[in-house]
Amino acid sequence: MRSVAAFLRALAPVVFIGAGLGSTLLGGCGLLPDVVDETASWSASKLYSEAKDAMAESSYDKAIKYFEKLEARFPYGRYAQQAQLEVAYAYYRQNEPASAIAACDRFIRLHPNHPNVDYAYYLKGLTNFNEDLGLLGYVSLQDLTERDPKAARDSFDAFKVLVNKYPESKYTPDATARMKYLVNALASHEVHVARYYMKREAYVAAVNRAQAAIKTYPDAPANEEALFIMIKAYDLLGMNDLRDDAERVMRTNFPKSEYYARGLNRVEPWWKLW
Repeated sequence: MRSVAAFLRALAPVVFIGAGLGSTLLGGCGLLPDVVDETASWSASKLYSEAKDAMAESSYDKAIKYFEKLEARFPYGRYAQQAQLEVAYAYYRQNEPASAIAACDRFIRLHPNHPNVDYAYYLKGLTNFNEDLGLLGYVSLQDLTERDPKAARDSFDAFKVLVNKYPESKYTPDATARMKYLVNALASHEVHVARYYMKREAYVAAVNRAQAAIKTYPDAPANEEALFIMIKAYDLLGMNDLRDDAERVMRTNFPKSEYYARGLNRVEPWWKLW
């Protein structure tokens, strides 16, 4: 017991010194200058104006910060609603598609009857449209089968809501044009996958993907090749009745198809020419 008591008496000065040092350090923090928020006294209109100026200067990080402060301090004013929409556009220009889409979804959920909700749908579709440039622009050397067309589908869905719910919107004509492009891009993706299966002699899989393109996107130009793939695959599978049915459909819908010229002047049936 004596040794324990002696140890505690020896430890007391150390504890005291440590406590004193901690107090000194904490007190020393007061010597550092406080970070001053220049926006603390700004009104809602001032925050909004500064955020718009930052947007005009392409200072999107700064604009996002101001818009978020505006919504936090003045959540119920008209500026807050507009800030929610503006911040989505800022994220879009900042090349942060996930944040832009989340902001659009939030605005749509909170303000379904807002006069500018059509723009939220348009911006959501546009963000997804530009996200997958490989599929939509064919500018990448990456194989199309390695890409997920989810962004293209999401873009089409957003534009579809805009066109159906707000046919008079000023964004509807552009959305409609992009939808037509997306339909053929998505159909081309399915046909590309079908062609991929044909090269690997997976004929049943090729037929399934070609059929999916025709059923899902019935008016897409890519369906000409989809029918050709079905005919070729059915022939290689020995399913002659289905092959002949597919040929009749193709001749009805594409009477001047280039695929006829490839095979009709040869001895063997045209569908056997790949």
